Amino acid sequence: MKAKRIITIVITAIAALLVTYSGIMKLTGNSNVQSFLTKVGVGKYIILFGLMEIVFTALFLYPKTMKIGFILLSCYFAGAMATEISHGTPLNALTPIVLVWISAFLRDRSIFLPVTYKAVV
Repeated sequence: MKAKRIITIVITAIAALLVTYSGIMKLTGNSNVQSFLTKVGVGKYIILFGLMEIVFTALFLYPKTMKIGFILLSCYFAGAMATEISHGTPLNALTPIVLVWISAFLRDRSIFLPVTYKAVV
């Protein structure tokens, strides 16, 4: 059990740091990020995207709001992947969403698997 807990913490930390770093890069106006987002037509929303990434990650990390954070991050990165596919750019959003999904599965499997209840007789 201890190994599973350590793996869960490590994957969650990597996912959170990756998304938070991306958000910080957007908030600081990194020229590479700015030019890429402008190229795909969403450059004027860079501050909003940065804030969304950081807030959604915070919701995902806090246990009581983990499920809503997971849903919001999934939607955000699904939109990012759709934009990347439609513009023929590399799928940069694939790595963070995969790590978020693995982390969510390790933290709370009820997100993906139905909860079974025993009938009380």
